[in-house]
Amino acid sequence: MAHRSRLAVPAALVLALSTAGCMSARIEESRELPTQIAAGEAVVILAKPQIEGASAEDDFMDCVGRGLSSGERPVAVRDNDAFVDSLFPWFEPATAPSRPEAVNSVLARPGVSERISASGVRYLVWLDGATRKTDGGGSLACGAAPGAAGCVGFGWWEKESDFEAVIWDLKSGKSAGSVGTNVTGTSAIVGAVVPLPFIARVEGTACKRLAEQLQSFFQGGTPAP
Repeated sequence: MAHRSRLAVPAALVLALSTAGCMSARIEESRELPTQIAAGEAVVILAKPQIEGASAEDDFMDCVGRGLSSGERPVAVRDNDAFVDSLFPWFEPATAPSRPEAVNSVLARPGVSERISASGVRYLVWLDGATRKTDGGGSLACGAAPGAAGCVGFGWWEKESDFEAVIWDLKSGKSAGSVGTNVTGTSAIVGAVVPLPFIARVEGTACKRLAEQLQSFFQGGTPAP
C-alpha cells in the first residue's frame, strides 16, 4: 500500500503539469468595407457604451492600442481620452451614437467634422468584452510551524476572455466590419511543499491576438464573401 501511495503523488503532478497553463484561442472577422488606412490617418479605441453591465476595461483598451501601434505593421492610434474630450459631449458614454449611420448626424454638428479631421482619426473602434472565471476546483492548504512551512494540495481554475471590436469608418459613416477573439485557459497551483503556479494568461493572449488581427484588418483588402 505504501508503494502505491508514493506513486500517486508523481502521477497527480504529471496530470497537473499537463493541463495547467493550457489555452485555446479563436479569432473571428467580418469585413463590410475595404480598410486600407492611409498615411496621416489614425484609429481611436473606445469602450462600447453599455446600458447594463460593464464595458471593456481601460487597461485592456490600452494594451490593444499599444499592440496595434507597434510591430512590423503599426497603425497610428490616438489617445481615447483626448479624442472624447475634444468632441465633448458627442462621444461621452451617455450621448455616443449607437449606430454607424448616426455618426452622420453627429458630424453635422457645428465644428465636429473639423475636429475629427484635425485629429486624423479615420476609424473608430468600439471595444466590448470582459475576462471572467468560468470554472474551478481542488483544494490547497498551506501552513507554517517552527522551522518548517509548506503547502499541500492542488487547485485549478479556468478563465475566458471574450472581446469584440466593431470598426466604424468615420469618413463614410458606415460600419467597416468587426474582429473578435475568444481565449480560454486553465491555470493551476500545485502544493508540493513550495506552491508551484502554472498560469494561463488569457487576457494578455486575447489582447495580442486582437491587436494582430486589427493590424491585418486595417491593411486593407476587399470585403470577404
